[in-house]
Amino acid sequence: MAFTSPPLYGSQNARFWRSLIWLYYIFTLVHTAVSTPPEDPVKCVSGNTNCTVTNSYGAFPDRSTCLAANVAYPKTEAELVSVVAAATQAGRKMRVTTRYSHSITKLVCTDGTDGLFISTKFLNHTVQADATAMTLTVESGMTLRQLIAEAAKIGLALPYAPYWWGLTIGGMMGTGAHGSSLWGKGSAVHDYVTEIRMVSPGSVNDGFAKIRVLSETTTPNEFKAAKVSLGVLGVISQVTFKLQPMFKRSLTYTMRNDSDFEDQAVTFGEKHEFADFIWLPSQGKVVYRRDDRVPFNTSGNGLFDFLPFRSQLSAAIAIIRSSEETQERFRDANGKCVGATIISSTLFATSYGLTNNGIIFTGYPVVGSQNRMMSSGSCLDSLQDGLITACAWDSRIKGEFFHQTTFSVPLTQVKSFIKDIKSLVKIESKSLCGLELHYGILMRYVTSSPAYLGKEIEALDFDITYYRSKDPLTPRLYEDFIEEIEQIALFKYNALPHWGKNRNLAFDGVIRKYNNAPAFLKVKEVYDPKGLFSSEWTDQILGIKGNATIVKDGCALEGLCICSKDAHCAPAKGYMCRPGKVYKEARVCTRVTAISVI
Repeated sequence: MAFTSPPLYGSQNARFWRSLIWLYYIFTLVHTAVSTPPEDPVKCVSGNTNCTVTNSYGAFPDRSTCLAANVAYPKTEAELVSVVAAATQAGRKMRVTTRYSHSITKLVCTDGTDGLFISTKFLNHTVQADATAMTLTVESGMTLRQLIAEAAKIGLALPYAPYWWGLTIGGMMGTGAHGSSLWGKGSAVHDYVTEIRMVSPGSVNDGFAKIRVLSETTTPNEFKAAKVSLGVLGVISQVTFKLQPMFKRSLTYTMRNDSDFEDQAVTFGEKHEFADFIWLPSQGKVVYRRDDRVPFNTSGNGLFDFLPFRSQLSAAIAIIRSSEETQERFRDANGKCVGATIISSTLFATSYGLTNNGIIFTGYPVVGSQNRMMSSGSCLDSLQDGLITACAWDSRIKGEFFHQTTFSVPLTQVKSFIKDIKSLVKIESKSLCGLELHYGILMRYVTSSPAYLGKEIEALDFDITYYRSKDPLTPRLYEDFIEEIEQIALFKYNALPHWGKNRNLAFDGVIRKYNNAPAFLKVKEVYDPKGLFSSEWTDQILGIKGNATIVKDGCALEGLCICSKDAHCAPAKGYMCRPGKVYKEARVCTRVTAISVI
């Protein structure tokens, strides 16, 4: 099947071509089976020297380049100790990198050009599995996918986890990654950890590196700090999980209108253990995930292979990206809404990738074991095919390029927050179609955690993905609506931003939202008094020195700042700094004049 160039937007044929492109996109999702594996995020000019690091999307929020003099790839804990000792003795800055580097924020970056990247790529083995005690000890570079598989080998399961399995154990611990649940200890991975082995800088008497063994019973304060560490305490070497006997889940997706969603969102998580939502606010619809634990002897061998996480034809993804760029250029809100309706309805009709037997979907409920239902990411199933296929966001192709704004709104404030978003949609019904092109707003439940930098209270996590221009000075269609939603959550309702996602403005003064921040900083001072594992970015977000925002012309367009004058937006293109439409305290970049496209 081949495409010719579509006509300009606005003609009768335009809608046909847009629909055809989106349907072809879904065809690609369903039928592509293999992909080119993601490249290593660390690249060096010569061997392991003169290196750069990026994230899996190819750009940090401020689009800076992160440099280091060297990268080390330890394969054992002993080698890791040697690496940390040598760098500590030399007074070198260090940061940890992972196999796929999925954090959007600059957590992997070290300062200057003389630092050291320590990759956990080869620290990916099982240390000990104990089926009787229901514990599993693994190295920190192991991916979530590997952890799920290793646990299943001995009949055990991790109860909650993120939906994308390309994250590493250390990466999840560093950022507080989570699934969705209000049940048990909640959905955060770190709250099912019982012991952490960490290598941190040491004194001369320690040989310049120290192995610390942390647990809730022996070192409670240090343990609470290390559970969500931002990588500033040292390198996590090994992690021990307390798991559960393997169980099955029964999952049903239901789409409803969102007329009573603000009420349902508050209580739905109490009724279903693995509940979540996909909200389509411009369409006035919500997809409810009714997902519950069932006995292991329940019939069913279901599999969840989430469609957007499957490999995709690079040529098709390029067409979709070009289409979205054209929609932005011509301010084609109708085109975005058409595409959003097609992709959301098709994803729902194809059950988002659920199958009853690993092959076909025959109907709800889909019942399957936890290891087959909790997480996915088959675009990592890697055959080198010369980038004919890839994960949709692979930076080596013309693929998805986006912002992610992710925050946890206190459950007591969720009703009001949803009503505020609805008020914005009433002002302009097409304003949030762009979010729905990226599958809608994913909403997951989280609970309070004893981790010092974990969630403070029960909350609903809103995960918003939206278009990002390759040109940092190009404004987006209806960007003021998304900026206002961001500021309503963060400042009106005091939401906590996800440490590994978000734009810079989300971290302005964020550490003041954590009651246990002083206790965390006290542990940090003991573990790394010279700040060798700290960076300019971590100092900014921890409130130690400087500010995460960057104030300059155009800074608000990419969330580097909140605008306080027109120059922070794009005045030459008609975007001025104005108050919010619903939340008047917000300051957003609003298009106030019609600008011709040349």
